[in-house]
Amino acid sequence: MSENYYTILGVPSNATTNQIRERFLQLAREQHPDRYTAEEKDEAEAQFQEVTQAYNVLVDPERRRHYDQELAQRSTRTETGVSGQAARVYLKRGVEAYKKKNYPQAVEYFEHATQDSPEDAQAWYYLARALNHRTAWLSRALAAAAKACDLDSMNATYLKLAGELSSQAGMTSRAERYLQNALTFGGDDPDVQLALDQVRRNKRS
Repeated sequence: MSENYYTILGVPSNATTNQIRERFLQLAREQHPDRYTAEEKDEAEAQFQEVTQAYNVLVDPERRRHYDQELAQRSTRTETGVSGQAARVYLKRGVEAYKKKNYPQAVEYFEHATQDSPEDAQAWYYLARALNHRTAWLSRALAAAAKACDLDSMNATYLKLAGELSSQAGMTSRAERYLQNALTFGGDDPDVQLALDQVRRNKRS
């Protein structure tokens, strides 16, 4: 399943059809590809397609009902996915290595955890954090953070990290969406708001 449609639109899962429609119109005004320069247009078009797909599903009652059922099944898999004893051991060892600033070792342990329990969002989040300590690992860190958000799409901590990494990678539109969703689902956070303001300034410059 692709990224959570509620997260893409930045609306709660109990949003009304009218709220979803109003939010889509707002995003259409703010994120339409025609507002971007040639260098950013491809990314903007891809993201606007995601927004449109999310809207088309959630605004249709029958399609939304099926989607919600699928989302609930995925949530159940995530909750029961921290299965293996091995995954828990790898997570523990990874955290210990991370605290000692042995980031390559931490990455190795967290990668083992994600392999043993690929539905564990926390393992992907820890992996992203460890990878973020090496500039050369940025693309891997961003992929891991995106995976964590895909598995737990309303976790403000995961969304914040994904937004920060997207900003570092120059993916301003994606960074803006992650950070806005971090505020939507996590409430007021001065650090997130500051990062979001900076991303928006970068987009305008």
